[in-house]
Amino acid sequence: MLPDTPLLLAFIGASLVLALTPGPAVVYIVTRTLAQGRTSGLGSVLGVALGNLGNAVGAALGLAALFAVSSVAFTVVKWAGAAYLVYLGIRMWLAAPATADAKAAATAQPLRRVFRDGFLVALLNPKTSLFFAAFLPQFMDAHGSPLAQTLALGCVFVGIASCTDLFYVLTASLMAPRLGRAAKHAVWGNRIAGTSFIGLGVLTAMGSRPSR
Repeated sequence: MLPDTPLLLAFIGASLVLALTPGPAVVYIVTRTLAQGRTSGLGSVLGVALGNLGNAVGAALGLAALFAVSSVAFTVVKWAGAAYLVYLGIRMWLAAPATADAKAAATAQPLRRVFRDGFLVALLNPKTSLFFAAFLPQFMDAHGSPLAQTLALGCVFVGIASCTDLFYVLTASLMAPRLGRAAKHAVWGNRIAGTSFIGLGVLTAMGSRPSR
């Protein structure tokens, strides 16, 4: 199900570059970690990983091929993802600044929302499906099972992306205390994060380069 070692190493290298490239999922993970702590960051990583896996399965079943031949299908999913990012940004803009007590309460909230948002941010990015559809065949054996090979390579990519996302979470969690002490007005933290999400939504709708 996996290619020979040279091809596999080339695939891992290319996947690592894509995973490290900041995109909607990476910025979402970093923002959640800075705003709510390491636990929420880890929850968002899990949601993003499941969303990426969903894209890998979709590519294996031919969903990416549908996007490639149908501009309507691609446009619908692309704009749905962009709209969801903008919605998250507006919600953060309107959120009240957290006090010390409120922040403690926020960390005790169920992680379902954080997980769900991460899942949707990753799943509603059709560029990832297109990346799988265009890139994975370069590392597949024509005599093997396309479904099995696509799923195997997709799982390898998800594993690599999860590792890089964990790196982002750990880095952001180390930075969070300093940023918190430096902030004079907590409301600006929400507004900066909200603006980032809105900007990502616009870029997702207008961009054409695959990104996470």
